[in-house]
Amino acid sequence: MIISLDIAVERWPIAGTFTISRGSKTEAAIVVCSLSDGVHSGRGECVPYARYGESIDSVCAEIEGLRDALSKGATRNDLPGLIHAGAARNAVDCALWDLEAKRQGTSVTSLLGLPELHDLTTAVTVSFGDAATMARAASGFADRPLIKVKVGGENDAERIRAVALAAPSSRIIIDANEGWTNANILENMLACARAGIALIEQPLPAGNDAILAEIPHPVPICADESAHGTDDLHKLLGRYDSINIKLDKTGGLTEALRMHNRARELGFGIMVGCMVGTSLAMAPAVIVAQDADFVDLDGPLILKQDRTPGLEFNGSRVSPPKSELWG
Repeated sequence: MIISLDIAVERWPIAGTFTISRGSKTEAAIVVCSLSDGVHSGRGECVPYARYGESIDSVCAEIEGLRDALSKGATRNDLPGLIHAGAARNAVDCALWDLEAKRQGTSVTSLLGLPELHDLTTAVTVSFGDAATMARAASGFADRPLIKVKVGGENDAERIRAVALAAPSSRIIIDANEGWTNANILENMLACARAGIALIEQPLPAGNDAILAEIPHPVPICADESAHGTDDLHKLLGRYDSINIKLDKTGGLTEALRMHNRARELGFGIMVGCMVGTSLAMAPAVIVAQDADFVDLDGPLILKQDRTPGLEFNGSRVSPPKSELWG
C-alpha cells in the first residue's frame, strides 16, 4: 500500500540550446513521481511533451488524480484502466517498479527474470541548424559510433551530405521529426541513401504517412510520433521498418516491454529513444534497449549537469543503472 505520493517539478539547464524542426529549448522541464510505503520508496521521471498535448501542469494533475487509487493498492497492471498512456503514467509506472524492487531487496531486472544488463552504445545528437553549423557539430562527434541528426526543413539534402562528410566513420540516424512532405521525401531519402545513412526517423507527420507504403525504402524508416503503444503496431506494417520505443509515449516500462516483444514478433527493428531528461528517465529504458538495433539515450549528455547519482557514460557507452538511481 502506498502511504505517500510526492510530485516534484524540476528544471535542468541544457548545455547550450537543443533545437529540432519544431523549435528550440534551453532547459528540460521534468516531473518526478516518488512513492513510499513508509519504509521503502521508488521514483519515476517523465518529460511532458507539448506535441502530445502535455504540459507540466497537466501531467502533475494526472499523477495527483491517482493518489486515492494508489493509496488503496493500485498496481502497475491497474494503471491502463486508470490513466491514458503518456508521460504521467510513465512516471508512476516506473516509480512502482522501483518501489517493488526496493521492497524485495532485488532489482527490476531480476523481477522481470532477465539476465544481467550490459553496457549499451548510445547515439549522440546534432541539433537542427544550417548545414555548416551542423557539419561542425558532427565533426566533433566523428569518433563516435552512432550520431543522430535533427533535420526537417528546407535544404535537408544539403544538411545530410554535410554531416555525413563530417563524420565519415559514424553510423548516422536522420531524424526529421515529421518535417518532410510528400513533395520532398523522395529527394531527401535519396540523399540519405547516397550518404550511407543508417536510418531515417519519422520523415512525415503522423497520420499523413500513407505514402510510405507506396514508395521504396532505400534507407530503413523508423516510426516515432506514429508509434505510441503496442496497439499501433499493426497500422505501421508496410509503412515502417522499425519503431522508436520511448517510455514517455508508451506510458512506462510495463507497456514498453510489451510493445518491444510484439514488435519483434511482427518483424520490426527496434530503436529505444528518449526525451531530454536526466538519468532517472533513462534508467528503465536501458532495460528495454538491451537488444535494440539503435539506442538513443543521450538525454543526460545534452544537459549542463545530470543528477547524482546518475548513469555512467564513457563516451558513447552507457552502463546499467545502480540501485541508488533506480531499479
